[in-house]
Parts: sequence; C-alpha cells; structure tokens
Amino acid sequence: QVLLVESGGGVVQPGGSLRLSCTSSGRTSSIYAMAWFRQAPGKERAFVAGTLSSGSNKWYADSVNGRITISRDNAKNAVYLQMNNLKPEDTAIYYCAARRLPGSYYSPGTWDFWGQGTQVTVSS
Repeated sequence: QVLLVESGGGVVQPGGSLRLSCTSSGRTSSIYAMAWFRQAPGKERAFVAGTLSSGSNKWYADSVNGRITISRDNAKNAVYLQMNNLKPEDTAIYYCAARRLPGSYYSPGTWDFWGQGTQVTVSS
C-alpha cells in the first residue's frame, strides 16, 4: 500500500504562482509513475502532469503545458507541481496519484493510489 499526502494549495490571484507537494509513504519502491490530476466543480477529474519514478519522462496536458512543471525528489519520496501564470480556470481540487505499472496515464481509473486532494483557487 502507498499513502499520498498533498499540500500547498491555497488562494492566489490570476497570474500568480503556487507549488504543490505530494509526499508518499509505504511501499514506495513499487511506484512506477506519479501524476497530478485536478477536478473542477461539476467536471470530471482530468490529467494535469505525470512523471516516471526515475524522472526521465514527463508529460503534460495541453491546457497547462508551458505554465506547469512536474518534478520529483526520490530522496524525499516527493513529487511537486510548480504552477505559474495561474488562471481562474485552473481553480480545482488537485490530486496526487501513483501507479505500479505502465498503462493509460491520462485515465484516472487506471491509477492505483490517490491522495486526499488540495484546493487551488485562482481569483481576484
């Protein structure tokens, strides 16, 4: 079992920045990849960014590419999401996810472990 805990959410003005953190514990050696998803009110959970545990591959949703960076610190069992130039449409609950095997990375249903989520609100 893997436990994921997110932090770093909050309220920020449009154009601002936030850095989300996700710390993993438990059987972290079984993690193949990690990702961030988000869910806005009334919408389905959507992929934001992902990375292999080695950090060698990273990929992003088109809607955030260029504004958001995912990074991983294996020594701390942590993955981060640096978000810049935030827009009101980025408002959502952001979830950290982990998986043990390769697969359909963009589909939330294929990920094995989830954090409880952290709220990001972009508003003036």
